[in-house]
This record gives sequence, structure tokens and C-alpha cells, in this order.
Amino acid sequence: MIKPFEGKTPKIHPSVFIAQTALVSGDVEIGEGSSVWPGAVIRADKAPIVIGKNVSVQDTVSIHADTPLVIGDNVDIGHGAVVHCKSVGSHCLIGINATLLQDAEIGSWSIVGANALVSGRMKVPEGSFVVGVPAQVKSQVTQEQRKGLETTGREYVQLAKKYKEQGF
Repeated sequence: MIKPFEGKTPKIHPSVFIAQTALVSGDVEIGEGSSVWPGAVIRADKAPIVIGKNVSVQDTVSIHADTPLVIGDNVDIGHGAVVHCKSVGSHCLIGINATLLQDAEIGSWSIVGANALVSGRMKVPEGSFVVGVPAQVKSQVTQEQRKGLETTGREYVQLAKKYKEQGF
């Protein structure tokens, strides 16, 4: 469901797949090739949310922020994640059920592990592997992990096209 809020209508590239059971409302912009899967909520009622190209917002993800939020290109946001931060750079993987709190910043080419809790105002440097509660930088992303991040989202871009073609 795509709904305006207080005169602000989401701007969504025509190629974007949005599941019928997802909600996108308010001052939201979503770039080419992105997808929003069942049960996901992107609610920009307090501040704008900009989502780049080829971003996968998987099932039951919640995206909301009190200040402007920017998510880069080629980002995979795993099932059940809560994104309530300032920014997520390009080529990132946000693990299943991870939580990114107010004003946190995730540098490009980073991985936030499943169930990690990124504290408010934490600045994750580019190329970091982050895990734990509270989250800590465990290491730098390896060359093998970086190769995986180069293709982050491509599988979901193709899957979203199939869903869109079949009228979901």
C-alpha cells in the first residue's frame, strides 16, 4: 500500500516492486530496481527517507526515523530488521533482525550481523563487520565478503521483476 501523509506522496521509480501487504507512506523516495517485501513498513511521517537503487527491503522490515534517513545503492536489509538511523552506505548487508538506532551511521561496504544492535549515534566505519548486542566492529570485511557485497541485491532485483510480472 502506498499512501500520502500530510500532503507528501512517496516517489517510487516505476521498476520498484512493492508487495501488496507492505506500507510506504509520507516523504519517501525509492530508486530504480528496489523492492519492498510483504509486511515491510517504510513510514516517513517525521522526516524524509531516501532509498537508493537496487535496495531489498525484506519481509517485516521497519524503516522510520526522526531525522532524515538515506540508504545508499545495492543494500540488502534482512527480514525483520529495524532501521531507525541516519544513514546506511552503499553495498551493505543489514542482517536479519538487526536494529539500527537513532542517528547511527553505517559506512559503505559494511556488514551488520543478524540480531546486532547498533546503538544510537554509533558511526560504523566503511568496510566494517559489525556484530553483537551492543554492536561492535569485530573486523574489517574480508575480500571474500566484499565480493559478495558487490552483488548485494542483484538476486532480489531479479526476483522482484518476477513478482511484478506475475501481478503480486
